[in-house]
Amino acid sequence: MSVKSCEKLEKSQVALTIEVEAKEFEAAIEKAYRKMRNKINVPGFRPGKAPRKIIEGMYGVEVFFDEAINIAFPDAYEAAVKEKELQVVGYPSVELVGECSRQGFIFKAVAPVYPEVTLGQYKGLSAPKEEVHVTSEDVDRRIQTLTDRNTRLVSVEREAKEGDTAVIDFEGFLDGKPFDGGKGSNHSLELGSHSFVPGFEEQVIGMKAGDEKDIDITFPEDYHADLAGKAVVFKVKCHEVKEKEVPVLDDEFAKDVSEFDTLNELKADLEKKITEEREKDAQRGFEDALMEQVAGGITADIPDAMVEGQARQFLENFRTQIAQQGIPYDQYMQMTGMSEAKLLEDAKEPALRQVKMDLAVMAIIKAENIEAGDEDVEEEYKKMAEQFGMDVEMVKKYIQADQVKDQICSRRAVEIVRESATAVKPEEAAAPASAEEEKPAEEAKPKRTRKKKTESAEGETAEEKKPARKPRKKKTEEPEEPKDAE
Repeated sequence: MSVKSCEKLEKSQVALTIEVEAKEFEAAIEKAYRKMRNKINVPGFRPGKAPRKIIEGMYGVEVFFDEAINIAFPDAYEAAVKEKELQVVGYPSVELVGECSRQGFIFKAVAPVYPEVTLGQYKGLSAPKEEVHVTSEDVDRRIQTLTDRNTRLVSVEREAKEGDTAVIDFEGFLDGKPFDGGKGSNHSLELGSHSFVPGFEEQVIGMKAGDEKDIDITFPEDYHADLAGKAVVFKVKCHEVKEKEVPVLDDEFAKDVSEFDTLNELKADLEKKITEEREKDAQRGFEDALMEQVAGGITADIPDAMVEGQARQFLENFRTQIAQQGIPYDQYMQMTGMSEAKLLEDAKEPALRQVKMDLAVMAIIKAENIEAGDEDVEEEYKKMAEQFGMDVEMVKKYIQADQVKDQICSRRAVEIVRESATAVKPEEAAAPASAEEEKPAEEAKPKRTRKKKTESAEGETAEEKKPARKPRKKKTEEPEEPKDAE
């Protein structure tokens, strides 16, 4: 392999003209022969046993060329990238130059590379920072959350009322025939939760264990096409009615749900935790506002592949979040009438902002000669292990040391920006923050790499199939493969 030329193009692309010489091409032809010989019929030979020269004599010496080019290309391209010390950020587009022969071939690969970045101002900035206030109502809301988590459901021998949970079987019929998604067994339905199609829960109220009832429902006009505006009948059987048994808010409750002996101690601890959380949020918002200024001030010829790759990453994150909410991705797309192409298009603007943010952070790391040593990495591993309740060695299996180093360096870059900055009250900020548009990505704002705490949804259980219901809005917090040379 030899690199005939390496030319810089606009949009941070590089055009490599690469020659695969006779010896390398011959080795690729031999590999192509071994791969293809079982599929080539030659009279007088069992499949896969015909010599290469016989096949080439029958079909021409070029019979293995296309496959050989595909075999030779990746190694030649990677070797050229390494030789020219290029930091490629996407897949190349490839085309042959001239004719291919036993002496080899020449191809041109145009690849996006990491752009040169010029930093603007990143020290001495100012940004709004929220002041932290915690009220007794904030604490009461946390207490209510603890109360809800420790509320039990107990069976009652009476008619169901709003707020109760009814355990029901149901099956929906349209014009006397069952329809898809309209059947469930032993489903626990909280009456008043509005999780089913409008009008359903209201008619379950009044039923008691053992009752059976036909419920007439007309689906909303904005429901999905199969059932929109249609009148259906649900046959419902109630197995059990349960009511909430709410714990009394006293010192015994505090002992049951925490390590504290009194309710006042629990409330004081909650107030402290809420304050710490909001201070972290305010700090994060302050840092994000600063880094958005830094990102907006860089100069870089950003390749489209970086933005497209980030948009696809946003889409993948979105798919994961939808799955975690228990909604099949395809079903979500059908319910919302969205297309993947539209989601990707909507993701491009926040993807560009995210790419700029990442480039800005990397540029600061370079400008400030920020490094992370082995001791820093080990200390970070220990923090992660403590945070996630895992053994350090187990954390190391999931997170590579290079990732940890990048995370540490990124954090230190942001600290440099923050420590030289001035915080102002939001109302004193020079320009009010504009409302963010809803994006399909996990966030409309670009994010800096940071560790995230994992939270478990206590008390939540997977639900069985429900009658068809109105979709509820949920909050949501690769470049192409190289084509074969032709």
